[in-house]
Amino acid sequence: MLNVRDLESGYGSMHVLWGPSMKVKKGTITSLLGPNGVGKSTFLKTVFGSIMPWNGTIYYMNKDITRVPTHRKVEMGIALVPEGKHLFPNMSVMENLIMGAYVKKAREHMDDSLEMIFSLFPRLRERMTQVAGSLSGGEQQMVTIGRALMSRPDLIMLDEPSQGLAPVLVKEVFQTINKMKNQIGLTVLLIEQNAEASINAADYVYIMHEGVIRAEGTPDEIKSSTQIRELFLGI
Repeated sequence: MLNVRDLESGYGSMHVLWGPSMKVKKGTITSLLGPNGVGKSTFLKTVFGSIMPWNGTIYYMNKDITRVPTHRKVEMGIALVPEGKHLFPNMSVMENLIMGAYVKKAREHMDDSLEMIFSLFPRLRERMTQVAGSLSGGEQQMVTIGRALMSRPDLIMLDEPSQGLAPVLVKEVFQTINKMKNQIGLTVLLIEQNAEASINAADYVYIMHEGVIRAEGTPDEIKSSTQIRELFLGI
């Protein structure tokens, strides 16, 4: 589904990505792991178009989307849930969700999308009229993910979805990620500091260090390599 080759990008004159390549297969969960500051978020933002790539190519559904603007990528079925809870705090849960349905295909299926989101997050149905800023941290993360799902993506990229959440809520987030794959058929590209949970949820794992992919493999292969776990994951 997604094929990234030799991607280079950065900020101003600061070079962050030094040619990482990655393949994400349709209907899978792919985890991108590594310490803070190695370029993982920059990778997602470059794929999404928030940062323009310097070199390399990005293919989505066998189409070259390297220079395609972000709004077109959303229309093509790509969604990014950035790090942190980017909500409209003074708007209701329902209003926040509807803000995600701005592309034509999403507006046409808004009711179906809402039902799908409420099936994933039953608590949001109970709180649909509540002001988003008054929700708990875990509930706000549900709204953030739900709003991205309103665009009816085929590929959803999640940047640190469990950041700052209590352990019981982290477990809930990963259960939801598995539901997105198994019940909805979404393809997921995941960045997550919780390496153990991320490896367990994934079908395939990439490990980034200093803007380069240093290792890749199945979860079992990553778990069985003491060197990879100690050098790049600290576990």
